Amino acid sequence: MKCGESNLEYSVFGKGTPVLLFHGGHSGCQEEFGLEKLAASGFSVITPSRPGYGLTSANGDLREACSHYKLLLEHLELDKVHVIAVSAGGPTGILFCAMFPDKVYSFTLQSAVTKPWLTPQDKEYKVAKRIFKPGAEKNTWMMLAAMNNLLPKLTFRMMASSFSKLPYREISKRLDSQSSVMFRAMNNRQRSCSGFLIDLEQCQQDYSRELASIQAPILVMHSQNDSSVPLSHPNHVKALQPHSQICILDSWGHLIWIGKHAAEYDNALITFLSRNMIRKKECRP
Repeated sequence: MKCGESNLEYSVFGKGTPVLLFHGGHSGCQEEFGLEKLAASGFSVITPSRPGYGLTSANGDLREACSHYKLLLEHLELDKVHVIAVSAGGPTGILFCAMFPDKVYSFTLQSAVTKPWLTPQDKEYKVAKRIFKPGAEKNTWMMLAAMNNLLPKLTFRMMASSFSKLPYREISKRLDSQSSVMFRAMNNRQRSCSGFLIDLEQCQQDYSRELASIQAPILVMHSQNDSSVPLSHPNHVKALQPHSQICILDSWGHLIWIGKHAAEYDNALITFLSRNMIRKKECRP
């Protein structure tokens, strides 16, 4: 859809009570993690591609982007939604919920960035700026996907330390038969476009004031073994929002939708959303 001079790409999955999903880095409106369970539980998931991802215009102004998401809800004739923010989508969720409290039933943070993350001095920041910049990111993901398709279990093992603090022998205890399959599918659909560089800049900002002002009930979902977004991030939410519900499990790492603990996260989310569901309104694409 058009928002003034900008384009906003989005998808709608399922029918029922609306959920606005702000995806993580290297993703877009094609995100799949968690959607099947939500749809089967009576929720409709609206996923806009955040700025710089997919066909959405590369706009670095986060407040303007949040205003566009409000226009999207108006376009879909939705008065109020549950909001879920994932990983690098955390700042977007925080700002949207702070800016438009009357639009939000509840707010869930999944493995989410909630305070300044990855400074320019960090090795991960410097590497990301090189391999995920426009012009390079397509080749990066093509190589990762090709390697993952050829050697799925080995690729998972090689990349696991990017997502988990655990040694691989402990990671393997927390995986199930579908883990490598889901990881492979993720690597085949991911792209950074110009979006991840925008994420890196936006994640330098401190949104503590906005986070503290959120009125909606908050659920924080995180793995205690996450090496990508450390536990200081959910702890930051608890410090500013003492009544928030915290779900931290001994799962394998950052990707909480993969592995033996995924069902526990799903059940906690559905229970939270259902408890904070004031009224239903189906989403019309």
